[in-house]
Parts: sequence; structure tokens; C-alpha cells
Amino acid sequence: MQTSFDSDKRKFLSALCHVAIFFNALFVSIGVPIVVNLISDDPVVKESAKESINFHINVWVLALIIGVILFIPNFLTFGFLGWIVLGVGYFLQCVVTVLAVLHCLTQPDEPYRYPFIVRIF
Repeated sequence: MQTSFDSDKRKFLSALCHVAIFFNALFVSIGVPIVVNLISDDPVVKESAKESINFHINVWVLALIIGVILFIPNFLTFGFLGWIVLGVGYFLQCVVTVLAVLHCLTQPDEPYRYPFIVRIF
């Protein structure tokens, strides 16, 4: 039995999952896709929420690694490199998040897949 899902609701919930990373860097950002995953019965929205959760976890792990690099005693080599990598990483995070939201709004019938992340779920 084929079930029809509301396209506008699908666009909104999928985009909300991806844009949640801009709300807060900690629990709110991952809480939104978790809640959307629990309350939605749309398979595309659920897949978008899972992909968003994976992206959030990847961002946190990479930020932790870069944070460790920032506090290595030899500040002039690795510490400076850490600040550059942190800036580039934040820029790339913003770019792929905006691409994910645009994909959700223009192609609501297929979930966005983030490039270069480790998928846990």
C-alpha cells in the first residue's frame, strides 16, 4: 500500500533537521533531528534526520580533534595550523549545511547525503 506524504511538511521537517546545527552547538542541534526522527512517519524525513544526526556527531568529533591540536605545546606550528583548520572546517560546515537545506527544498523526495562523513546510524 502506497502512502502519500505532504510535500511541504516533508520539505520543512527535512530542512529543519539540517539547519538545526545553527541553533546551538550542543544538545539542541542534535535534539531537533532526534525528535523529528521519533515523531515523523515519513521515510524521507527519517533518513534526513539520521543523516543530520550523523553529520552533527562528525562535526563534534572533528571539533574535539582540532581542539586538541590547538593546545599542543608547540603553538607556532600545530597550534596555528589548528586555528586555520578550525576556520576552514567551520566554513565547510556552513557550506554543506546550506547545500543540504537547498537540496531538501528543491528535491524533497530524496534525502541529502553529506559528503565525507562517517555514518554511524
